[in-house]
Amino acid sequence: MPMIADTAELAAFCQRLSSAPYVTVDTEFMREKTYYPQLCLVQLAGPDEARAVDPLAPGMDLSPLFDLLANPNVLKVFHAARQDVEIFLHLSGAVPIPLFDTQVAAMVCGFGDSVGYETLASQLAKARIDKSMRFTDWSLRPLTEKQIQYALADVTHLRVAYEKLVRKMEKNGRIGWLVDEMAELACPDTYRTDPENAWKRLKPRSSSPKFLAVLKELAAWREREAQERDIPRQRMLRDETLMEIAAHHPASVDELARTRGMGKGMVEGRMGTAILEAVKRGLALPEDQIPKPPDRVELPRGLGPVVDLLKVLLKMKCDAEGVASKLVANSADIEAIAADDNANVQALQGWRRDLFGADALALKHGRLGLGFCTDGRRLRLAPLEPVEPVEPQCTPAMADMD
Repeated sequence: MPMIADTAELAAFCQRLSSAPYVTVDTEFMREKTYYPQLCLVQLAGPDEARAVDPLAPGMDLSPLFDLLANPNVLKVFHAARQDVEIFLHLSGAVPIPLFDTQVAAMVCGFGDSVGYETLASQLAKARIDKSMRFTDWSLRPLTEKQIQYALADVTHLRVAYEKLVRKMEKNGRIGWLVDEMAELACPDTYRTDPENAWKRLKPRSSSPKFLAVLKELAAWREREAQERDIPRQRMLRDETLMEIAAHHPASVDELARTRGMGKGMVEGRMGTAILEAVKRGLALPEDQIPKPPDRVELPRGLGPVVDLLKVLLKMKCDAEGVASKLVANSADIEAIAADDNANVQALQGWRRDLFGADALALKHGRLGLGFCTDGRRLRLAPLEPVEPVEPQCTPAMADMD
């Protein structure tokens, strides 16, 4: 079928899909030269029909598509949804809801961390994905039939993958495991960048209050300017240059000109003036508005082996249950559990606690032990009687050292 390049045809197609229980959705976009992704193609498929939509067609109005994406009775199925959802939020002002991400569902079903679409299509839909069009410039017209068929494969095989994943999760009783992840994907704040917090994307090389204050103002200026001009933030000013300016906080054009990466035209023009004003604002920030570097969590002495054991337990449990460990706990969570039984981490809540958290605490406190099965290959958990810690005895040699 040719691409939909007419608003009336799009409206008719979306009307047909509005009675479907779900639609699979994918996009092709370009972002190399812009701050916001530039939508070049939309692929949609219901259970029985799939079409590509040309958002660049003259006179095309995507309102029927946005209405479909906002329809609460139709589930929107994506794979690795974040970038697609960000595009629709930017264009329509709303996140497609309800939504389902097959990449997250695959993690619940034992396909590993962040499984790619090609792997999922191959294993669940028995489809072979042609990768030859991966680096196509989707903004160029006309698109070839091969390009369109390549793009449609991203939603046609997704139908089979989605249905099989749902059946597997229903059988395992794991549909509820997706709730937190889908709620995060459906929250508009997940995709919005507040210029005042743009400095957090960087890796500050200093914890000096003056450096952080200037860096905050410079990063906020760059973010606002990049958004307004719709160009990538790195093309506005590279991170390294931003931090160099923050480190030396120049007060004049001549001082700014000494910064590596700043051309004469940039320094003497409007951009140079804006940078110097941002530096000034940073130096004048009240103390209570100066950013604080992230706290470094120092593990109490002696907890290293506990962390190592908990990591082994996490891998063991996730392998046994067929769920990606990334979905259950990360290194920071494990360190927090090692240090505090009541740590505020997801791994100690809900299904994650049932799967891992409760046993992690039991292992930590000596109520469970890890050992090998008789085959010497597999690990197993065994209940233990708690043993009181034994204080080291002071030998004469140790006494001499006091």
